[in-house]
Amino acid sequence: MFLPKNINAVDMSFVPCAKVIGLYNKRKRPFRPYSAVNISAMSFGSLSAKAVDSLNKGALKAGCYHNTGEGGLSPYHSNGADVIFHFGTGYFGVRDEKGFSMDKLADLVVKNPFVRAIEVKLSQGAKPGKGGVLPAAKITQEIADIRKVPMGKDALSPTFHTEFKNIPEMVDFLEKIAERTGLPVGFKSAVGKMEMWEELADLMLKTGKGPDFITIDGGEGGTGAAPPAFADHVAVPLVFAFSNVYKVFASRGLTDRIVFIASGKLGFPAKAMMAFAMGADLINVAREAMMSIGCIQAQVCHTNRCPAGIATQNKWLQAGVDVPLKSERFYNYMKNLRKEILEITHACGYEHPSQMTMQDVEVSMGDNNLTQKIGVTYGYTKVPVKFDGVLALKNCEYLGGLATKKAV
Repeated sequence: MFLPKNINAVDMSFVPCAKVIGLYNKRKRPFRPYSAVNISAMSFGSLSAKAVDSLNKGALKAGCYHNTGEGGLSPYHSNGADVIFHFGTGYFGVRDEKGFSMDKLADLVVKNPFVRAIEVKLSQGAKPGKGGVLPAAKITQEIADIRKVPMGKDALSPTFHTEFKNIPEMVDFLEKIAERTGLPVGFKSAVGKMEMWEELADLMLKTGKGPDFITIDGGEGGTGAAPPAFADHVAVPLVFAFSNVYKVFASRGLTDRIVFIASGKLGFPAKAMMAFAMGADLINVAREAMMSIGCIQAQVCHTNRCPAGIATQNKWLQAGVDVPLKSERFYNYMKNLRKEILEITHACGYEHPSQMTMQDVEVSMGDNNLTQKIGVTYGYTKVPVKFDGVLALKNCEYLGGLATKKAV
């Protein structure tokens, strides 16, 4: 991709993904995210129009991608930032009267070239296995049109998908989407029993097919609309979820085929660096992104009375969200988070956080101030990621984000 030489600005927080999503499986439009830290799935409908608009405009400036969440692609996602289109069991935005519509998904991708990948939600850390509800009180005509749901009724996300019922069917579904859209395709899931992951890895090894990326959501993932029992007690915390899943694919030599995305309270440098050391290629942040634009964690997201205007469709409450100001604040958060990640990376003697190893991080083991390497704690060794230097990443033809807008 052409990098203009007449622009003097240099992004001192340039930390792209070390891997290219979709390159191994030879998708038609592979994608290297410009930023190793990005916006996690949060939907328009759950969030207000002004909140989504602020995040997307900040993402455009920061170069990070913006995951739509399962509420469909809205005009507020369409300011030019890279977007990962995400859908769940309700198939919002790509559904017809019968259910999921491949034609509508293909049409959405053609009309919106800033959509760079497709993510299918199996579950999320805040409420795995629960499905979801957007209350009728929060559904405006605009939301109904985007999600393709009727007015006056709760928008329901069932607890299971109707397009597939097992792992082989899921892989076939992902492959059909990739073939039709040309985009990399992956899925998001919280982690419980490990049989699913072992079956998936064995199938990938046997067939050569499978997801281009996997987003692993820790059980500490949150939303103010989740039942407390689910938010507090269901799904494995990220460090155990990620390590258990990563070991399954590492033991079969499959880690080079997958871009691993981690989420679950990783919006601060030390936590993010630990995830990179464990094998994560990308970090998604949600609550930290919302807090940067004004979320006060009132935990009334489902009531339509969010006092900060972030999780409400009430126009009066949304009036408190100054989009130019909030987008700049999110940009500053993202820029400084990446800058601090880079500073720690350099202090450890590396050029890119993907080079971090499990020998570089120690965790407390309880009494007497004892610590030990995380490789010992979690029982595996991270597979080294191929890295040829930041210059090679700058010149990558698949680089997204700001590559065509400013020098890096």
